[in-house]
Amino acid sequence: MGFCSLSTLAMADRHGEDSPYFAGWKAYDINPYDLLYNPSGIIQMGLAENQVGTDLLEEWLEKHSDIPTWKGTLTSFKQTALYQDYHGLANFRKALANFMAEVRGRRVKIDPDMIVLTAGATAGNEILTFCIADPGEALLVPTPYYPGFDRDLRWRTGVDIIPVKCYSYNNFEVTLPALEKAYQEGLSKKQSIKAILITNPSNPLGLTISPQTLTMILDFAAEKSIHVISDEVYAGTVFSSQPFTSILEIVQSSNKYDPETVHVVYSLSKDLGLPGFRIGAIYSSNPRIITASRRMSSFSLISSQTQVLLKCLLSDSGFIAEYLATIKERLKRRHGEFKMGLKEIGIDSLEGNAGLFSWVNLRNLLVCDNWDGEMKLWRVILEEIGLNVSPGCSFHCEEPGWFRVCYGNMSEDEMNVALGRIKAFMSAGRAQEIAVLSMGEIDALAAAEGSSGVAAAACTSLGLDAGDLQPEPLAH
Repeated sequence: MGFCSLSTLAMADRHGEDSPYFAGWKAYDINPYDLLYNPSGIIQMGLAENQVGTDLLEEWLEKHSDIPTWKGTLTSFKQTALYQDYHGLANFRKALANFMAEVRGRRVKIDPDMIVLTAGATAGNEILTFCIADPGEALLVPTPYYPGFDRDLRWRTGVDIIPVKCYSYNNFEVTLPALEKAYQEGLSKKQSIKAILITNPSNPLGLTISPQTLTMILDFAAEKSIHVISDEVYAGTVFSSQPFTSILEIVQSSNKYDPETVHVVYSLSKDLGLPGFRIGAIYSSNPRIITASRRMSSFSLISSQTQVLLKCLLSDSGFIAEYLATIKERLKRRHGEFKMGLKEIGIDSLEGNAGLFSWVNLRNLLVCDNWDGEMKLWRVILEEIGLNVSPGCSFHCEEPGWFRVCYGNMSEDEMNVALGRIKAFMSAGRAQEIAVLSMGEIDALAAAEGSSGVAAAACTSLGLDAGDLQPEPLAH
């Protein structure tokens, strides 16, 4: 019997799942922490999930328990059960537009007719990439960036990512020279650069992008005649006194920029803590983008039942105002407590102002100041301390030793257990043991596992290929 081959796409290695970012999740799934049944298990700190306001959502659902039975929704069961237009339910899009404007401080105008519903931001980013770029063309993406972009932007589209390299000396802020260097790199490879994609607030930095930097990015894009995509899924998690500035605010307040070249991706996964509901959206003032996106959204539709429920929730203006204010307060407190807990044991982190995580600097604990050292430390944190955190290499960070550590997906008690484990580890002198690991042990690992040394050993234990753990393995 002959061999039945598969498509090039099916066999491609561009998905990005062979990364320590996802390997840590698998390790957690095998041995999850539970206070009563598995207190020595792995604590999940690699998942950017918003659970700080779950109790508020549950209370709202208790008070509105008639909605799932179609009472008081202005929508009958028959209307909901039958086929819907690709646009989605008009009253839901209107409610979502209102919520997006609320999250952005009412300083932007959101037209419900220019919203395309998608099954989460993952689908939204992929659809926009399909609309803007052809296979072999490229997007500029500042580092460090969300590991899922290697899948969302590259895998099925055939589009490449050119990293805009950012560094810790200025808190990884995007600079004009970095943009120009990345752009010229693409041209030198005879690639057509079609867009800049930014995440604001940043994942993994937990920082908002300043209005000045946003303006610089828009100026650069206008000069190069390329699009700007702003992923703003964490817009509602900004907990600093400085308000969040959406790129739409700058575009709508000026005649300087072509609004048809600026597009926003949003979802309810982070701000409302509803990733399982798969509610995403593309917002664009470009009619051609909207038309093409709606056609493509037929592969990622949102159930009508979900739209009916969330239309009712988003339309409750009193609840939404209270919810947003409460999660900001809780996230600010959680961030402060986590940062202080780390500081007390000698660990520094970026001074974030948004998001569900901290960008933590563990460079002084590395075996050696390179990616092998980072992978060795990551393995120790995962296997000995019992915390799943995400190493910087999986975010394409340019400097080894940075880790994203999530605190929004757990209770304060669980966060304190995690801090207690780190403190115990540091107090026992294990950190010093890592830092002074003998060159003989490193050489032994290298001889046993090949030239990649410690990284190869970490890969072997977790079932990965060593080549998948280099600084930029997935973007090229």
